[in-house]
Amino acid sequence: MAFGSEKMALPSHSVENGSVLVDSGQSRLTELGYKQELKRDLSVFSNFAFSFSIISVLTGITTVYNTGLTFGGPLSFVYGWFIAGGFTMFVGLSMAEICSSYPTSGGLYYWSAKLAGPSWAPLASWLTGWFNIVGQWAVTTSVDFSLAQLIQVIILLSTGGKNGGGYDASKYVVIGFHGAILLIHAIINSLPISVLSFFGQLAAAWNLLGVLLLMVLIPSVATERASAKFVFTHFNTDNGDGINSKVYIFVLGLLMSQYTLTGYDASAHMTEETKGADKNGPRGIISSIGISIIFGWVYLLGITFAVTNIPFLLSKDNDAGGYAIAEIFYIAFKNRYGNGVGGIICLGVVAIAIFFCGMSSITSNSRMAYAFSRDGAMPLSFLWHKVNKQEVPINAVWLSAFISFCMALTSLGSLVAFQAMVSIATIGLYIAYALPILFRVTLARKTFKPGPFNLGRYGVLVGWIAVLWVATISVLFSLPVAYPITSETLNYTPVAVCGLLFITISSWIISARHWFTGPITNIDT
Repeated sequence: MAFGSEKMALPSHSVENGSVLVDSGQSRLTELGYKQELKRDLSVFSNFAFSFSIISVLTGITTVYNTGLTFGGPLSFVYGWFIAGGFTMFVGLSMAEICSSYPTSGGLYYWSAKLAGPSWAPLASWLTGWFNIVGQWAVTTSVDFSLAQLIQVIILLSTGGKNGGGYDASKYVVIGFHGAILLIHAIINSLPISVLSFFGQLAAAWNLLGVLLLMVLIPSVATERASAKFVFTHFNTDNGDGINSKVYIFVLGLLMSQYTLTGYDASAHMTEETKGADKNGPRGIISSIGISIIFGWVYLLGITFAVTNIPFLLSKDNDAGGYAIAEIFYIAFKNRYGNGVGGIICLGVVAIAIFFCGMSSITSNSRMAYAFSRDGAMPLSFLWHKVNKQEVPINAVWLSAFISFCMALTSLGSLVAFQAMVSIATIGLYIAYALPILFRVTLARKTFKPGPFNLGRYGVLVGWIAVLWVATISVLFSLPVAYPITSETLNYTPVAVCGLLFITISSWIISARHWFTGPITNIDT
């Protein structure tokens, strides 16, 4: 990879415009045909912070630790994390290369339009854009609902636990928590980008320090600790779901890792607000993935050293109601000090990390909605791409919060339906990640003009590996996770993804193909 190493690469420096030195990202945005409407005030660290906060290993690992513990346990954690992380880096590298050439808030759907060529651009950007934005809304829904559930568990443990008469909030209370969290996130995201930048940096620091604190504290406090042999070699096949194949179990265990490592497209969506975005946007993508892989692994190790009884941790009859990490934290302090207050405080550390994750997710959602509506792709587009006096896409912020709340309402009717909907958070996003990469290594293989950051002659190879990995995990996420298969155990992920594809294609055939032409420039180039 290189910065500005290709002879045909776009310039990586600030551009002289008369007597004014113009930011290279802004100059490139102008070349692409867009006005600078959002305030360009983010540093490379701030750009990284938004993606890192959305990936948030404290959020992803904590909320789906049960899945990894059920399917393979420690061995799936230790080795599966690096498998998923390594291939995710290939996806990130390919995205970073394209981002360097096209640093716009539209990100993925804009890239698809440019890389697919004039004939395919409208359909390519339509498909990519809708998979991207619906995937992002599903991520926000999933993250904030996970926080609402963790708050429920914290209250349960604080009032005595499941076995001590603790208060177990109903699904209506949980959805109320969810709505309140989204409201706070929307209010924060209505503030100027300089304030959001501060929160983003605070979120990144909180995640980094939180991981370091918990990975040391929890196993240190625990009176019983697992051996190194258990952590690095134990393979849990006792899943209670009728699955006996070790390969199948290990594959399902990868889902925890891949679910966590999503959301780094935020660095692309924030490029119109980032200084030197043609260089710093790619840096944000790559660094957020790399640092998350390292910190995620050490967090997994630290927590897993406190695991000694997997069936007990997964049991609905423990004090945390089967929430494995909550029970690990709680029992570690309770056994050491006679009460679990310290464990509850540690859960609070995780809860704040999840809060920051949801906050950053709304930020990314709103920038995508702003850009997509700027190009006329959304109903009532004229509303969603408006910016206020603080140069914030205020309407897009509140739209994203509202839709995420509506998506969570499905949990009141059926958790199966809710899980199907939020499954789009991973597969929908990764399909959106893969489409522009696919176009870059096929239709645009000979015409792609790299930016300051590029992979040189390895760009096509890395791109193909990324596309094949996304195809692989799309299959893995669609596999049954329990046998026998019934209406309650069926994996509805393929149903949800195919449903989104059907709606997107149908709307294209019936209507959009007559009026949607792809990204629309708003200045003369």
